Order: sequence, then structure tokens, then C-alpha cells
Amino acid sequence: MKELEIITKKIHEIRNQKVMLDYDLAALYEIETRVLKQSVKRNASRFPSDFMFALTENEINDLVSQSVIPSKSYFGGSLPFAFTEQGVAMLSSVLKSDKAIEINISIMRTFVTIRQFALNYTELQNKINEIEGQLPEIYNVLNYLVEKDATKNKTERTKIGFKK
Repeated sequence: MKELEIITKKIHEIRNQKVMLDYDLAALYEIETRVLKQSVKRNASRFPSDFMFALTENEINDLVSQSVIPSKSYFGGSLPFAFTEQGVAMLSSVLKSDKAIEINISIMRTFVTIRQFALNYTELQNKINEIEGQLPEIYNVLNYLVEKDATKNKTERTKIGFKK
């Protein structure tokens, strides 16, 4: 479970996509970021824009402001690559080490778990919306019952007991 938590913390949402950054992947694969980038550049045709993209200056600034990275200088002047789930899967064919395959399996499992949580969240949100949709009806029924009870209490009831 610890592996899942480590990988989950390294998944970021950029451009409305869940991605992992090159330096995080390099750390997991236990290689230098430079080596990872070289392998990707040598196999550029395997990484279309929906598998991998370079971050913009604004996106880097956002990562700095969110404390994901300490500063822009953390990248050493080059723009980092962001890999989608498909891009991470493609990395295993480019980085042909046993460690890369092992880490990729863990990453794929993490992405699946995140998707399952997202589906559960969506289902829960739909149920809440359904219940909220019924609240006006419930409110009207409760008001009717309260008003009915109030009118019943206002009518004179015959008194029971001794007359003085």
C-alpha cells in the first residue's frame, strides 16, 4: 500500500489530465532525468501529444506556487515532460530494464485505483444530487403535516372531567 501512496503523490493534474513528471518517473526508475529524456527523444514517434507533452512556463510557475517543486531552477533550465497514463505505459517499451517494468506495473495499478475512486465519487455525487432533488418534495410533505397538526390543535376539544 505504501507504494500506491508514493506513486499517487507523484500524479498531478495538468491540462485536465492526470500526469506524472519526468523527474518523478526518473526517480522511481532509479535513473537520471537526463537519461529518461534522451530515451524519449530517441523514440519521439512513440510519444504523441496525448501521451506526453512539455510543460509551459505558466504550468511550471503553477507547480512552484503549489509547492510541488521548490523553484524553476529545479529543472536545470529544461522544460519537464509530463506523461499521461498511456505515456507511462509506453516508457516501459523504451526503458527496457526490469526495474522500469516493475515500476510501470505499479504505476498502472495506481492509475486504475484512482479511476475506481473517481467512479465511486461520481456515483456518490449522483446519489447526493438525486436526494437533493427529492428534498423539495420532502419539505412540502413535512410542511403539510405540521400545518395539519397545527390546525387540529386549534379546534376546541370537548373537555373531560368534573365541572365545578
